[in-house]
Order: sequence, then structure tokens, then C-alpha cells
Amino acid sequence: MDKLKLLNDVNDVPILSVFDERFLSYGRVIKGYDVSGLISYMKEHTPVPDSGNIYIASDEKMEEDPVVKTFSTVFYGGMPIQAGYCNGRNDTYNGFEYHKSSEINVAVTDFMLVLGHSGDICCHEDGSLSYDISQAEVFYIPEGTVIEMYGNTLHLSPLKVSDEGFKGVVILQRGVNSELVDEEKKERDHLIECGDVEAKLLLKRSKWVICHPEREPLVSQGAYAGVTGPNKQLFY
Repeated sequence: MDKLKLLNDVNDVPILSVFDERFLSYGRVIKGYDVSGLISYMKEHTPVPDSGNIYIASDEKMEEDPVVKTFSTVFYGGMPIQAGYCNGRNDTYNGFEYHKSSEINVAVTDFMLVLGHSGDICCHEDGSLSYDISQAEVFYIPEGTVIEMYGNTLHLSPLKVSDEGFKGVVILQRGVNSELVDEEKKERDHLIECGDVEAKLLLKRSKWVICHPEREPLVSQGAYAGVTGPNKQLFY
């Protein structure tokens, strides 16, 4: 049975193809670049954990691949970038992050992504923030597909579509997702005190996060608990 049809048969939310025009407001499918070296390295040298996910922001071997330098020029205007990966067994969506530069993903295996628009995060009169999870859309990305997600697109970890879990290359501007230093944390906290509501979401460098109150791993890191609606699980 066609994988996309099966995913729609077993889930209560629509699963869209990444090639559907609905994806165009979140990013684009990239064609014409040789990512075979990255895929081969990922398949041979990166693990899928027994549970949860693993995220490596920067892998030196991957960054030696010529296509990474090309991506730096074409998609980041020559700015330094990092190439790493996210592998795992996630099957829920209950949190979102966004950056202020694009993210490139290479689907080493099939997986799903849940996407939204940061502009749909609501700011209320009391200064609290919320995001209604029903506004997010789910996309199926088949193995070998390369995508660019635009800055400000809400996303988080991929979701598996098989018992083997998922593997995906993650390329970002260098430094994204790294820890804020103490001085940066103080400045963020000062901005919050001055009424900058977006600063409440700043968790790491160029990483603004909003999560469901039940997403304990993110809440424990200090992520803002503002996602409303069900704590969703997807099936395959």
C-alpha cells in the first residue's frame, strides 16, 4: 500500500505530501544537488537510538562533503554553516521551534514533519503566548528528498513512519541551537522584563521554542509552555 495513503488511513489529521502546494508557504523542495555522500555517511556511521532522539549539530565529516560548501554559498549567501543530523524514534508533536534563517533537511529515511507559522503564535493582553496545535500541518517526506524550511517556520523533530525510526541531515547557519552564554541569558531576561514577549521563547541561540505543558523534556529546559490542544501522537 502507498505509504502516504496508509498514513492517512491510520491518523485523524491529514498527512500531506511535501510536494503538495500547501508546503510552499513553509519552504521548498530542493533538486539538482548531489547529496549521495551525506546519505551514505548517515546510513553507515550514524545511529538511531533505542528510544528518543539524538541531535548532533555539527559533524566534521559531513561538513567536508562538497555539497555542504555549495549550500553555504547558494542558500546562506556565504555565511558559515553547520551540518549534523537528527535521528530517532519520535512519534509525537507537542512542541515547536523556529529560527531566523533557513534550515535544510535531507531525508535519509522516510519521515514526517509537523509545520506551522510563527506568525500564528498569539500574544494575549496579559502578555502570555499561545499556539493552537490544530493550526499545524503534517507533511510526509520520502527518503532522498531535500527541503529548505524558511526562517520562522515552526517545526521540531521529524516523526518516524516505521519501526526502524528515522534519520535526517540538518543544516543550519553555524551556531544555531548552541547554548546561550550567561550574558546573553541576562540580556534576554532584561528584554522580558521590558515587555518583549518574543524573548520569552528564546531558549538557545536563534532557537525560539513554544511547547505543550506535557512536553516535559522541553519544559525542564526552560521552554515556554504555550501550545494548546491535544498532545498529539501519529501512527504508521
